[in-house]
Amino acid sequence: MTTSVRKAVIPAAGLGTRFLPSTKATPKEMLTLVDKPAIQYVVEEAVAAGITDILIVTGRTKRTIEDHFDRAPELEEALARTGKEDLLRVVVELAELAEFHFVRQGEALGLGHAVGTARAHVGDEPFAVLLPDDLMHPTSTLLKDLIAAYEQTGSSVVALKRFGPKEISLYGVADVDGTPDGNLTRLKGMVEKPAAEDAPSDLAIMGRYLFTTDIFDFIDRVERGRGGELQLTDAMAKLAAGPGMFGWIFEHGRYDIGSKPDFLRAFVEFALDRGDVGPDFGRWLGAVVRERHL
Repeated sequence: MTTSVRKAVIPAAGLGTRFLPSTKATPKEMLTLVDKPAIQYVVEEAVAAGITDILIVTGRTKRTIEDHFDRAPELEEALARTGKEDLLRVVVELAELAEFHFVRQGEALGLGHAVGTARAHVGDEPFAVLLPDDLMHPTSTLLKDLIAAYEQTGSSVVALKRFGPKEISLYGVADVDGTPDGNLTRLKGMVEKPAAEDAPSDLAIMGRYLFTTDIFDFIDRVERGRGGELQLTDAMAKLAAGPGMFGWIFEHGRYDIGSKPDFLRAFVEFALDRGDVGPDFGRWLGAVVRERHL
């Protein structure tokens, strides 16, 4: 697949405190769903949308992420020697999914700062940002849709999803300009985690973005907030009010695996989709549900 967008940035420097103690020594992005770490699903999503160059923003404790996407000569030799050709192919193809690059976010200064560290690598090209806490089902076309919307408008585009009053205050919320044209809507601003009664719409900002390089200039203009952090939402609000920005409304396929219930839901659904484990796992799960009258 050939697109006008070939680069993606995956911010992966967070501490993952909601999953302690598992994340004390293991990056939250490396927690597995069946037999793949969560971040691999995100990388595969990017590759499926035509991305060929991926920059992962890491921190001091995230070396295993780099190792996961690197070649492993000793492991490959052992697999070849023991005739495990299928596993050997899986391991080699993993390192060849895309051209991988890594940069460290030296200080925890917020998502805006993390995206800003990609400036030198991105250069003057449009690029996608994929937050690894937002996992998309492999059948989702969301990233492809964002790229298509960028190609249509020439502007930055963010993924939006509708939420009710009880949930909307958990997210950055889009202030839309007029009535959406199908899935596409023009933005005039956004508000970070407003009270439900103050939310400008029911459209929350999700962790998939398609940016022009204008975003870097607006990150530079953002004032640091609580904890000295630079909020990406603040930079996007300035971008929407300036050169302009669009939102793409979607409905299905997203899991917030930063939360334990959604992580478990994703694990179950991804396992059920697998031909090698799904049938047996599904029968067992059905029996458990019936036994416990859930």
